[in-house]
Amino acid sequence: MSAGIPLDDDDRRPWLKALADRIRELDEKGEISVTGCSALKRMYRDWLRESGADLFFVHLHGDQEVLLERMEKREHFMPPSLLQSQFDTLEMLEEDEQGALVDVGGTVDEVVAESMRVIREG
Repeated sequence: MSAGIPLDDDDRRPWLKALADRIRELDEKGEISVTGCSALKRMYRDWLRESGADLFFVHLHGDQEVLLERMEKREHFMPPSLLQSQFDTLEMLEEDEQGALVDVGGTVDEVVAESMRVIREG
């Protein structure tokens, strides 16, 4: 991604498997965990569900122009030029997936508060 080339499914699979393994480890210890990642496709979320844990997805979503403006103000390995590829890949949560959509248009504190609210209600 740092070279401006989007990841494909084969690139993402080992990383998502490692996350699922870690989620499983924590779940087996009775620990609750929060994992931040771009599980853009249903298939990616299914790979995470292979952990066996009861997962709840908080889908942070925002207007593409707002996200682009924020990306241009920070240093990150993913260049802003790849934002469109993220939107092109995105598959919204489906009705049978446990989770909620949270708009990122507010402040960080507002987004965190809303995320915590939907998790508690989930």
